[in-house]
Amino acid sequence: MRIIYVFLFCLVSGCAQTVSRVDPGQQIDLSGRWNDTDSRQVADKMVAELLGSSRYQEYAKELGKRPAIIVGLIRNRTSEHIDANNYIKKIEVAIFNSNVADLVESDTFRDRLREERAQQQDFADPATIAQWGKEVGANLVLFGEMTSETDVLNKQRVVNYVTTLFLTDMQTNKRVWYGQHEIKKYIRK
Repeated sequence: MRIIYVFLFCLVSGCAQTVSRVDPGQQIDLSGRWNDTDSRQVADKMVAELLGSSRYQEYAKELGKRPAIIVGLIRNRTSEHIDANNYIKKIEVAIFNSNVADLVESDTFRDRLREERAQQQDFADPATIAQWGKEVGANLVLFGEMTSETDVLNKQRVVNYVTTLFLTDMQTNKRVWYGQHEIKKYIRK
């Protein structure tokens, strides 16, 4: 009986929630925490900075072709839960769409492709089998980390998110590019 009263109360008092569709590019910041807008802005800005840097362009010129990049691990060292895989995908999209570098699959996807290639050896028409030993090796790997610093006083909070990325030559271990981007949020209650 109590459940019926709660249901009727919510129905009468307007507990119903409303939902509306919004443009995915629209900035909505409800909590002050890291969100999709932050991921997209940082990924786009940092990849543009990376691919436009004189060191990257010099590396590509010396290589004589578009470098192949693999996006490695980007660690979340903030105090928040941030979906690093989602963030990595945004970086990969920015690299892929740049047309200045080729994107090589991550280790997880390479393993899946290799499994499929192995199955093709037994089950596919020989004329259509993907050949072993034809993978493109990455010239460069992009690694990084996300950190945050929080300052709190009374009902005010400032959170400074710092993303640090570095691009390293796979053959020489030499850093080709090193970048950092910050987002600072001021939250009042």
